[in-house]
Amino acid sequence: MKRILVIPALALALMAIDMQAVFAGGKEKTVMVGGAAMYPSKNIVENAMNSKDHTTLVAAVKAAGLVETLQGPGPFTVFAPTNAAFNMLPKGAVDNLLKPENKDQLTAVLTYHVVAGKLDAKALMQKVKEGNGMAKLTTVNGEELTVMVKNNMVWVKDAKGGMAMVTTKDVYQSNGVIHVVDHVLMP
Repeated sequence: MKRILVIPALALALMAIDMQAVFAGGKEKTVMVGGAAMYPSKNIVENAMNSKDHTTLVAAVKAAGLVETLQGPGPFTVFAPTNAAFNMLPKGAVDNLLKPENKDQLTAVLTYHVVAGKLDAKALMQKVKEGNGMAKLTTVNGEELTVMVKNNMVWVKDAKGGMAMVTTKDVYQSNGVIHVVDHVLMP
């Protein structure tokens, strides 16, 4: 008889814990990016669309036809440039990349910011340690990025020698992780 009473009591206790989590704002640990909460249960595109700091990146992903890919299962590691990063490119460069006739070039630039697999900051640091201060990562477009640490910050070096600093790390997604960067990386 005691067992019969324990099971409903246990079920009620578990429901109460779940309801407390819902009323406490849910179970997800979010990171704020561009004034919006990034939810680990949402995919890369769903979260990026809510960031006011990534409107150019979202427009570029749409123009390149990469929305479906970045909504896929992945996992992906994305080094996501901000609007300010895109604004540092030469005048007219972004508008030129967004033209339909430059879709291949735009796709090459965007896929250069994506690495297959889920590499959070801890995993990146492990690769840097194993590489004696530098880690070479092969991007989805087949070219390499180099990750390193300078002044306790994670930096990414592109094929042309340009450097981007990770300004926000470990923005977890349902299909990977985003690291916000302050410059556009060029293949």
